[in-house]
Amino acid sequence: MDIQKLTSAAVNFDESMIDEKIHSVRNKVKSLKTDAKTSWLMKAISYIDLTTLGGDDTPMKVKAVCKKAVNPLELLSMPKEHVHTAALCVYPLRLADAATALAELDKEHKVSLATVGGGFPSGQYPLETRLREVEIGIENGAKEMDIVINRTMALMHQWNELYEELKQFRTVCGNKVCLKVILATGELISLENIYTASMVAMMAGADFIKTSTGKESVNATLPAGIVMCKAIKDYYELKQKKVGFKPAGGIKTAEEALEWIMLVQMELGDEWLTKDLFRIGASSLLDDIVKTLTK
Repeated sequence: MDIQKLTSAAVNFDESMIDEKIHSVRNKVKSLKTDAKTSWLMKAISYIDLTTLGGDDTPMKVKAVCKKAVNPLELLSMPKEHVHTAALCVYPLRLADAATALAELDKEHKVSLATVGGGFPSGQYPLETRLREVEIGIENGAKEMDIVINRTMALMHQWNELYEELKQFRTVCGNKVCLKVILATGELISLENIYTASMVAMMAGADFIKTSTGKESVNATLPAGIVMCKAIKDYYELKQKKVGFKPAGGIKTAEEALEWIMLVQMELGDEWLTKDLFRIGASSLLDDIVKTLTK
């Protein structure tokens, strides 16, 4: 497959048009009535990949996060249906702890177990070890794998090489493990690079494309999200295959979650607003949503 040819049509992005779209997104959030906002925030919980990726993670800390993932509204005194997060994401060494806790707390297996790989968060490791990381994660029970791209290849426009690397990750994950490809958009310099990296990841078999690791100095931004949604739309028109979108990194408030939901609704449509096609990666967002619902 000639990736260079397929990605050469990447458009130049009109930043004023992007600014207008962001303005529309924020106006739409502000116009939401209380009942609609509550409904969307309940749905937002079901889109979250609840994440703990700290060097100080312990089995006890992981179990506490599992409890929040399985029953995030436990302490709320409002009438509620059973709501849970889409997934729980931990480092590979904590997968066994998470699997044990979820087996105890989540009898119906509603919360998926995810981990990170591919030399997360930098990607600056030999391909052999990055692929082995993914294999180990799958061997230890991960059903979803969030890998990071080799940013050097993207910055040097080595798109064919990046495609071949990502194809190997797809092969390791097979058809049963959900592959989320992190672009680290804050390090890709231009919107054109973000668009092309998105297309390459999808062509290589990504189930989701994801903005950030949460470890970069610039993480999820609405301009990057708009560009990634355009790539998803273009890829769907090209291949008739829907790829999911996951903003992550620095998304901490209920208002920010609503902005991302409205952005996806405006750019991709309601059909993308399911946990199979839309996730939000976050560690503290859930607490703010629960706090907002309490009010």
